[in-house]
Amino acid sequence: MSPYLAKAMNALSSPVRILIVAVIMVGMHLLVILVRHLSNKWMSSKVSAKLSKSRTIGSLTASALVFLLYFSAFGIILSEFGVSLKAYLASASIMGLAIGFGSQGLVQDVVNGLTVVFSGLFDVGDMVEISGQTGTVKAFGMRFTVIENAFGAEVSIPNRTITNVVKYPRGYIRGLADIRLPDDPQLAKQAKEKVKTIVQATFEQLPGTFVYPPSIEGRVKTTSGKEFLRVKFRLWPGRGTPIETVFKQEVFFSLKALDPNYQDWMVTVNYEVERKIVSL
Repeated sequence: MSPYLAKAMNALSSPVRILIVAVIMVGMHLLVILVRHLSNKWMSSKVSAKLSKSRTIGSLTASALVFLLYFSAFGIILSEFGVSLKAYLASASIMGLAIGFGSQGLVQDVVNGLTVVFSGLFDVGDMVEISGQTGTVKAFGMRFTVIENAFGAEVSIPNRTITNVVKYPRGYIRGLADIRLPDDPQLAKQAKEKVKTIVQATFEQLPGTFVYPPSIEGRVKTTSGKEFLRVKFRLWPGRGTPIETVFKQEVFFSLKALDPNYQDWMVTVNYEVERKIVSL
């Protein structure tokens, strides 16, 4: 029998060593739980919300620390079975892992992840579009970026697949519905009340379309003398179709019932990225 195998069998037959291994496994797992708890607590704190970059680095650090804890625990356990720590560390280098286990993607994930962090492409909490997926960045790790989409689902994207990134500075797309009101003051007042009701009903009916509740900005008058009622929608990217169809048609038919001369072109919908105001 090989001396290494004999040593391993002796280790397995030793209750003390088995107890040590169990304690190491439980202890490291509890440490991992603590690290993740502290990371989640920091991510949800008000201080981290003001420092988006610190949230990204914190998420990446927590991910790296969890990996290091499990890596260390595995090495210590192997040492209890007679495996040299030096041999373990030498065989577990990044290049060794990539070549030995065929996981070259691991290196790509780590390198791409570090590139994202130091280039400032996006941070935790940003609204982004990555690899065809749109959502809010919830976590950033060594291998995966996790975003939460409009349906509340968490999507894990391998860092190596991050190529083109679309970032929405305000965290939403602004949809503007401009509604011409009837010339008659009494009809205009009734039309405004109907629009308010439709806006609220649309928000209640399609909550997944909106990032924030819509707001009625009031009457806007152009330099040419045109006057209209403006409604602002803060939408998830790519989810403005119900505003262009259901909302617009409902407003048109409601106002046409008040004023038979009301035309379809009097209700327009357009989109723009709202400017971010920075206070100096």
